[in-house]
Amino acid sequence: QVQLVESGGASVQAGGSLSLACAAEPYYYQTLCIGWFRQAPEGEREGVLAISVGGGRLDNADVVKGRFTISRDNAKNTIYLQMNSLKPEDTAVYYCAAARTGYCPPSFHPRNFPYWGQGTQVTVSS
Repeated sequence: QVQLVESGGASVQAGGSLSLACAAEPYYYQTLCIGWFRQAPEGEREGVLAISVGGGRLDNADVVKGRFTISRDNAKNTIYLQMNSLKPEDTAVYYCAAARTGYCPPSFHPRNFPYWGQGTQVTVSS
């Protein structure tokens, strides 16, 4: 079973930065595309960024807008989501999710990411 553990959620002021971490077991970290989704209060879950085993990216340009980046730390088996210039509309529960293969799927449709973490809350105040 693929276990994904998120951390780093916090309350920050608008304009601030935050780094979220998603830790995975080594085998799954090394073999699966892993990414981030978010779900705002009363909103639908939407994809943010994902990264393949080879470093390729899948991104939701409407969300990222040059403010978010994703990276892998092979020494720690951890995926990071760096979020800069945060806005109140970025407030959401952020979820780490893994695809079925090391290549990222062509879209963020939830059926493409069958493995999910428990989520971490990010709150951005104005």
